Order: sequence, then C-alpha cells, then structure tokens
Amino acid sequence: MLEMTIHEKACRGCHLCLDVCPTDCFTFEEETQKAVVSILENCIECLSCAYICPSGAISHTNHHEVKNFYRNIEFSKRMEKFL
Repeated sequence: MLEMTIHEKACRGCHLCLDVCPTDCFTFEEETQKAVVSILENCIECLSCAYICPSGAISHTNHHEVKNFYRNIEFSKRMEKFL
C-alpha cells in the first residue's frame, strides 16, 4: 500500500503539489500554511508532486515504479504502429 509523507518542516506552502496533482490528493491548511495529504486513496502514484516540490518535502514509499517508456524515443518508434 502506498504511503505518502509531507515533511512539515520542509514544506514551504508553495501550492505546487496541489497544482500538479491530477487527482486532488492534497489540501492546503490555512492555519499552518502547509500542504497536507487529504485523500491518499485518490493517488495514482505518478509522483509528480515529489518531482515538482522545490524543497523535496514529499516522499513516497511502497509505490510501484513503471518504466517511463513514453519518453524513450527508441521504444516509441517501435510502438508507433500500435498507437
């Protein structure tokens, strides 16, 4: 099961994770001015939030990594006839 953590001391409250998340897993707490994981079940494990976070405050464990084949030009050329 996926586990996602936002390290509170590292979070700058920049909203980038909220903006990039395609499934709205995050909310912003006005009181603390920090992002929090609100609906982990919605997460599709794209890891966009972790990649975009400027302070590296978001970490994931127990996620399944899939090869990023659509950025591999050689693979894309071979698959072109199927797409």
